[in-house]
Amino acid sequence: MVKVVRIAPLLKPDPARVLVRPFGSFEEPRVTKVLARVMTLTEPQVEALLVEVLAQFAGRHHHLRRACATRFEQVRRYLFTDEPVSEARRILIGAYFTQEFSVESAALFNPSMVWHPDQTGLAEGSRRFILSLRSVGEGHLSSISFRSGVIDGQCRIAMEPVSPFVTAPSVVDDPYYEKPLFQRKMVEIGHSDGFAEEVLAGLNDKFTMTELREAVTAVQINRRWRRNPDPVLERHPIIALAEANYAIVYDPGTPLSERIIFPHSPNESNGIEDARWVELREEDGTRQYVATYTAYDGRVVLPQLVTTVDFLDFNIATLNGPQVQDKGMALFPRRIDGRYAMLSRQDGENIYLMTSDALHFWYAREIEFKPRYPWEFVQVGNCGSPIETGEGWLVLSHGVGPMRKYSIGAFLLDLEDPSRVIGRLREPLMTPDTTEREGYVPNVLYSCGGQIHGDHLVLPYAMSDWASGFALVKLRDLLDELKADC
Repeated sequence: MVKVVRIAPLLKPDPARVLVRPFGSFEEPRVTKVLARVMTLTEPQVEALLVEVLAQFAGRHHHLRRACATRFEQVRRYLFTDEPVSEARRILIGAYFTQEFSVESAALFNPSMVWHPDQTGLAEGSRRFILSLRSVGEGHLSSISFRSGVIDGQCRIAMEPVSPFVTAPSVVDDPYYEKPLFQRKMVEIGHSDGFAEEVLAGLNDKFTMTELREAVTAVQINRRWRRNPDPVLERHPIIALAEANYAIVYDPGTPLSERIIFPHSPNESNGIEDARWVELREEDGTRQYVATYTAYDGRVVLPQLVTTVDFLDFNIATLNGPQVQDKGMALFPRRIDGRYAMLSRQDGENIYLMTSDALHFWYAREIEFKPRYPWEFVQVGNCGSPIETGEGWLVLSHGVGPMRKYSIGAFLLDLEDPSRVIGRLREPLMTPDTTEREGYVPNVLYSCGGQIHGDHLVLPYAMSDWASGFALVKLRDLLDELKADC
């Protein structure tokens, strides 16, 4: 068997890392009652109470006063009067409709590793990396958080300091959409009806969310005026599709560990899960970081895509096509024979290979890999994007066996024809040891992607859906073991 060395550090969830979020999806009567109660306070009472609130919470957040002031503006329309409100009362009112959300109170797991775009200031043989993690907070709501670290020439890992703060990004209020892609997606989801066609007919080839909403309203009004017998949805899927495609931006001064991709669109309302990052290299030499992830609204699992060049500006988009289903999609880091390639697991049991000439559209698949050995009889899936080696595409996998035990395995694909499996581990590379069995979901080892550093595979992995660590494997030993099963 291939020797695996588990190394420090261990990344554990920290309940003290909290994000400011809106509090209360209250109905209007309740909002007005809360406002009325605060308005009965005298100004000295307001100021004293605000001092108390800020003393307790201001040190846990950047710009808490600003956040509360913004929240006040979102509820001020419910006030019974337009009389001026003091700054202290505005901030206090905002605080009543604001909450702290502990983004990783339950778990910090399923890591994915990519090399950092900034490799300056390092000793020879060292590389800086970015680690994406699934952080789980209250209500089992998942988001994507980040850490960074350096691995030196002897494969010693040092994590960089973690900020005590979590900072929300700015959401691009009025992003642009491309009409041809929009029309194509509406057909695929089965909502390219007469209403959608009327809306899109009134828009340019590039349009904004504001323009889309205005076009929807115009068609609704026009249909009512014509007494069109066709029902008009107040919330047509065309709006939901636009909301699922959005952009967020961070200020360059925001430390990486403060950044978070938190659920934003309706299809993410129950969480963002298991981002698998890869540095995608195009044939013209351009590069970007791309992650496939799972959006969940409490009923439907929907694979999505996030792209960035600097981990400051993130673009979130739907993946399209009839084969965009289930979980576990992972992109290859470059095109193969001119086409994008991706691994997937549409049936929840087997690994498939998909290729496409467009990053956002996937139409065909072929089965790549079925369960073969007892430790993977229930299902197999990938543990991140394929890693290119001189002897083939190295794919880390997971297998589920008796008692729902998740183990990590590996297989090797031909570089020019990745539909050919040229190597496979008969036994797991890693299984949960006695220190890794207990957690939110026991007996699970899982990863969303590692990297090769020197002559080692560096594999970040999660243990029992709770915390994360690192493992080292000699690449030569792993490749030899894989090819022994050719």
